[in-house]
Amino acid sequence: MNLQVAGIDFSYNHIPILKEVSFDLAPGKILGIMGINGAGKSTLLKCLNRILKLQTGAVFVDETDLRKMSGNEIAQRFGYVPQKHDVGSLTVFDAVLLGRKPYMKWSASRHDLMIVADVLKRLGFEHLAQRPVNRLSGGEYQKVIIARALAQEPDVLLLDEPTSNLDLKNQLQVMELVQQVVHDSDMSAIVSLHDINLALRYVDDLLMLKDGVIHFLSPKKEVTAAVIEEIFGVRVMLGEINSYQIIIPINLK
Repeated sequence: MNLQVAGIDFSYNHIPILKEVSFDLAPGKILGIMGINGAGKSTLLKCLNRILKLQTGAVFVDETDLRKMSGNEIAQRFGYVPQKHDVGSLTVFDAVLLGRKPYMKWSASRHDLMIVADVLKRLGFEHLAQRPVNRLSGGEYQKVIIARALAQEPDVLLLDEPTSNLDLKNQLQVMELVQQVVHDSDMSAIVSLHDINLALRYVDDLLMLKDGVIHFLSPKKEVTAAVIEEIFGVRVMLGEINSYQIIIPINLK
C-alpha cells in the first residue's frame, strides 16, 4: 500500500501545529518522525488515521482519500500504538484480540482467533497468552500493544514513541520487532522517536519537524550534523560504529 500525505495543516485553538506537511511512504519502509517536544510528531500521527480532523490537505491510501473511508476501513488500514494505553486486566490473548475488532460482526471468528495465535507465536508470547497484562513487565506490555496493532493486519503501523519508558534491551527488542515485521512484509511503519541514535539504527528515512514544517526529509544516511543542530539546538559529531551511524552530543548550540 502506498501512503501519500498532501499538504496537511493542523491547528489547536488557532495555533498552527502542522504546516503544509507532505510526504510519500512506500511498502516495506520505516519512516522516523523526529523533532523537539511540541514539534507536532504525535499530532501528525493522529492526523494520519483521522483521530484528528484535517483542516486542509489530504491523506491518500492507494489513491483513496482517507476522508471517504469509514472508521472500520481506517482501522483495517492503520494500526495505531499511542503513547498511553490501558487494556485493564485482560489476558494477553484477549488484549491482542482487540485488534480484530474492525473485522468482527457479533463475536470473534475462528479466523480471528487463529490470527491472534499466530501473532503471539511470532512474538514468542504463546506462554503468556493467559497472563493478565497488568502482571507484565513494561517491555512485555509494550510488545502486547504492538501485537494488538499487528492483529489488525494493517498496511501501516503508526507508533508514537514506542520505546519511551523502556530499558535499553527492551528498546532494541521493540525496534527490532518493528523492523522485522515491516521488512518481511508489505507493511510500512511511521515511528515517532526522541532517541536519534535509535532512529538511525532502525528507520529507513527520517522526517524532522521544526515549527510545524518539514525541515528534513531524506534517507537516514543523508542526515548531517548541521541538520541536527538546526532541529535540536545541540552541536553534535557524526560517527560510525560497526556500520551503524551514531550521533555524539558535544554541547548546546
